Amino acid sequence: MSTVPPPMPTDSALLILTQWLSPAYPTGAFAWSHGVEAAVAAGWVRDAPTLEGWLADILTDGSGRSDAVYIALAHAAPGDELGALDHTARAYAPSAERLREAAQQGAAFARVTREIWSLDLPDLLLPLALGRAARLLNLPLRPVIALYLQAFASNLVAAAQRLMPLGQTEAQHVLARLAPLCARLAEEGGHATEADLFSNCFLSDIAAMRHETQQPRIFQS
Repeated sequence: MSTVPPPMPTDSALLILTQWLSPAYPTGAFAWSHGVEAAVAAGWVRDAPTLEGWLADILTDGSGRSDAVYIALAHAAPGDELGALDHTARAYAPSAERLREAAQQGAAFARVTREIWSLDLPDLLLPLALGRAARLLNLPLRPVIALYLQAFASNLVAAAQRLMPLGQTEAQHVLARLAPLCARLAEEGGHATEADLFSNCFLSDIAAMRHETQQPRIFQS
């Protein structure tokens, strides 16, 4: 017998998603820059246009796109397949810090979410935990992916503001210009399979590796 509840009213679903993906939700996202700190130090990201290009590449061909696929896979997977999916996601992580970033945020998300909503939600990497939680509450997949990608980009823009001269208005322009991309990727991610997993953002991966020994630094990744 299926344990998936009836579809949730749209307004209620969106309110839950915005709570989960708010900076106030206690996942510790603010402590991670996803390699942006190393990219700024190397001069690869130095202003609004280069930040926007960096994030667009990550969303289109890097970890942002992969996370969208993982959300979709976890949303569709039976509970007994989550462990194997989590092992796959961990194996794809390009650096120790990138793995720790997803694991610690995922564990924090799962801990709070299962307590508040009384869900049978194991500790998983963040996109998998989010996808599974959305499945358990029968939340629609496309807005889950779209809001996750926007929150992901927003967190990295906020990190960049602490690392280089980037005003609030410029930062919001960057996010606004990335919004159509997040929406398109959410549409594509809704049809994703495990065969769609790949990452071509090698410079982002190199930044994540460099950050492991970077000193001084203010972020955990």
